[in-house]
Amino acid sequence: MNKEYINIEKPLIPYRFEIELGAEIFELEIRYNEIGDYFTIDLIKDGEVLVYGEKIVYGEPLFSEIFDTRFPGPLIIPIDESGQETRVGYENLNVTVFLVVMNE
Repeated sequence: MNKEYINIEKPLIPYRFEIELGAEIFELEIRYNEIGDYFTIDLIKDGEVLVYGEKIVYGEPLFSEIFDTRFPGPLIIPIDESGQETRVGYENLNVTVFLVVMNE
């Protein structure tokens, strides 16, 4: 399985960027909740918001609760490949915890 990483530019949050997932172009918008120390992500395709405010939860594939042909094929999973972390927060995102795109 081929892996790619989605780089999150924390100083730019909230911000939106384009990304190729599978063979399609999507936009992701990242937000941060300081009170709860968590991130949310929106999924946009062709200007249409498919998911708004999905919480980024450690080890849980993003957008996995929705089955829709408009959604990306590859799984995106927030994980720490060293196995030390158990949650996603400001201090560890893009330091030890990364959004990993699992390409088949």
